[in-house]
Amino acid sequence: MRLLIFGYGFSSRAIALALPGGWDVRATTRKPGKLGAIARDGVTPLLFPGSDMAAHIEWASHVLISAGPQNGRDPVLADLRTAFAAARHLKWVGYLSTTGVYGDHGGGWVTEETPLQASTKRGQARIDAEADWMTLHQNHGLPVHFFRLAGIYGPGRGPFAKVRNGTARRIIKEGQVFSRIHVEDIAQTVLASINRPNPGAAYNVCDDDPAPPQDVIAHAAELLGLPVPPAVPFEDADMTPMARSFYAESKKVDNTRIKTELGVSLRYPDYRTGLSHLLATESES
Repeated sequence: MRLLIFGYGFSSRAIALALPGGWDVRATTRKPGKLGAIARDGVTPLLFPGSDMAAHIEWASHVLISAGPQNGRDPVLADLRTAFAAARHLKWVGYLSTTGVYGDHGGGWVTEETPLQASTKRGQARIDAEADWMTLHQNHGLPVHFFRLAGIYGPGRGPFAKVRNGTARRIIKEGQVFSRIHVEDIAQTVLASINRPNPGAAYNVCDDDPAPPQDVIAHAAELLGLPVPPAVPFEDADMTPMARSFYAESKKVDNTRIKTELGVSLRYPDYRTGLSHLLATESES
């Protein structure tokens, strides 16, 4: 089995490292300084743009797209649409998207059947990218699968550092909830799809417990035995435009499909189990 990854980031690295023996993996980066780190993972590093990617697509049996839109365009299809349209040999293609494609639902539930109606430019760019990849599936038989990821956390990416250094804030916005997912559960979901291909399918990848962000910060502080950061009303919070945009959407994301169709049993079904594991892992390292 031969996996080609476009964009070797936090999630795609976890997927690559979770693969069983017998896989050959190549992965792209735009940064020459990351080539060595990728190679140390046992993955063949590639610069993109800059490599003959059409030849690498020919080499691959499976492809994972983890590179997000740039300036509103999918960077992979911008250069390689023709190569993918002609790639009849691929067994599986995965596209890592986001639950931001659903937009704001006032704290209500969304499923994979919910109409896509992003309320941010980032979310709309993802909708456009999904549509472009789906067109390749419909017109050329490309076996693409969509994974709509909730807020990602995992080793080195969690609330503990900010709680420890005193920069964490419990920003309160009435009715605000987010869904989350541990990176290990992203990896096992994608691997389950590789083992059970269903071209054209979309999957919400999230845990069982959508929760207000302030609850997660408070729990992290309690686990550390530190004071719970004070509450800050959303209207009074000093936030970057990017951070503020995340609060423009509130929804609970349903994950039934990954369980029923892919047989996924979440290792971290809520933020409590996920944070407890992260803290225990920190203590062991």
